[in-house]
Amino acid sequence: MSTASTATVSGLMAEIAHIGTDPARGGYSRPVYSAAELELREWFLSAATERSLEIETDRNGIIWAWWNPAGLAVTDAVVTGSHLDSVPGGGAFDGPLGVASALVAVDELTASGLVPSRPLALAVFPEEEGSRYGLACLGSQLMTGRVSRERAWALTGADGETFADLATRNGLDPRYIGRDQERLDQIGCFVELHVEQGRGLVDTSSAIAIGSAILGHGRWLLSFRGQGNHAGTTLMTDRHDPMIAAAATVLDVRRLGAAVDGARATVGKLDPVPGGSNVIASRVDVWLDVRHSDDAVVAALVADIAAAARAHALAENCEFTLTEASMSPRVDFDPQLRGRVSSVLPDAPILPTGAGHDAGVLKDEIPTAMLFVRNPTGVSHSPEEYVEDPDADAGGHALATVLTDLLS
Repeated sequence: MSTASTATVSGLMAEIAHIGTDPARGGYSRPVYSAAELELREWFLSAATERSLEIETDRNGIIWAWWNPAGLAVTDAVVTGSHLDSVPGGGAFDGPLGVASALVAVDELTASGLVPSRPLALAVFPEEEGSRYGLACLGSQLMTGRVSRERAWALTGADGETFADLATRNGLDPRYIGRDQERLDQIGCFVELHVEQGRGLVDTSSAIAIGSAILGHGRWLLSFRGQGNHAGTTLMTDRHDPMIAAAATVLDVRRLGAAVDGARATVGKLDPVPGGSNVIASRVDVWLDVRHSDDAVVAALVADIAAAARAHALAENCEFTLTEASMSPRVDFDPQLRGRVSSVLPDAPILPTGAGHDAGVLKDEIPTAMLFVRNPTGVSHSPEEYVEDPDADAGGHALATVLTDLLS
C-alpha cells in the first residue's frame, strides 16, 4: 500500500484493481457486504487509520472517517466521499474513484499545513448501486429517512436474504436503522467526486466538470403472470406465455423512449420464473429504468409503457402489474455551493448528469455539489468505463482545492 505521503489517486486505484473482478461478466461485481465489498471496506479503514483519521460506522452502515486536527466541535462539517459497491459487471471507477480521491485530498490538506475552521469527514455509503436489493442509494436514503426502517427490513435479495438479516450479520442492529437527525445536524455540506458517466468532457480541454443537476429517474417492476407449462407438450395455441408479453414490452420501451426528446428508457434485467430452458414461464419480471430532466415526462412515459405492457399481457391472456420500486425527482444542486466550487475551479464546465448519486439524496437536507472526472470512453456501468491516470490525479487535486476553500 502507498504511504499517505506518497499516495496518488491512480496509485490507490491500482491497489484495489484486483478486488471483485468478475470473470463471467467482465469488470467488477461488488454488491454490498459481499466478500469483495468487505475487502474494499477494510482497505479504506486501513488507509484512513494510516492517516490518523477517527473512524466510526453508524447505525445505517455508513463509514465516517474524520479529519479534525484542530479538535473542533463536530458541527457544520464538510463531507466528501462516495461508495465502494458496484453494479454486476461494472467498471473500476464508479464509486471507488471518489473514495480514493478523498483520501489523497486529505494528504494534500495535511501537507499544506492547513488549520481548518471546520471538521472534514470522508464518508463511504453502502448499497449506492442497489445491485443487491434493487433500491439505489440505500445508505443515504436510510440516513435521511426517505426509506423507512420497515421497508428496508423487508428488502429481499435474489438469494432470499433480507436486508435485516444481512445487516445483522454484518454488525448492524436493524432496530436502529433509519433517519439520523443527529448526524445530519453535524453536516454543513457534501461534495462528491465521481467518474463522469457520459461524454460531456471528452471533447473539452478540461478533465474536471462541476455538476449542475441530476435527471429525474426511477425504477419500476413490470410483472407478467401466465401459465407455467411444459415446453414440449403444450401446443402453441394453448399457451399463456408471459415471456411473449414481456418481450413485446421490452421492444416498446425502446420505441416509446426514443420518441421522447431527452428521455432514457431501459430494461436491464428480466427474470423468468421458474427459469428453465424447457419450461414455459409462469411469471416474468421486467425491471424498467426511466429518466428525464422533467419529472412529469418521466411519469407520462412510464404510463405509456404500462399501457403497452397491459395490452401485450391481454393479448397473451396473461395478467400484468406495475410496481414503483423507487422514484427520485430531478435534483438541482445547491447554486450557492456550486458557485463557490466554480470560483476555485474556474475552468471546469458545468454539466448535468443522468445518473443518480448519494449527493442527490442528501440535497434536500444539506447543500451538495458534485465533481466529475473525465471518462474518455463515455461508458459507465460497464468494464469499458475508464479514467486516465493523469485525469484521476487531477481530480484528487481539484477536490483538495475545493475542500481547502470550504475549510478555510
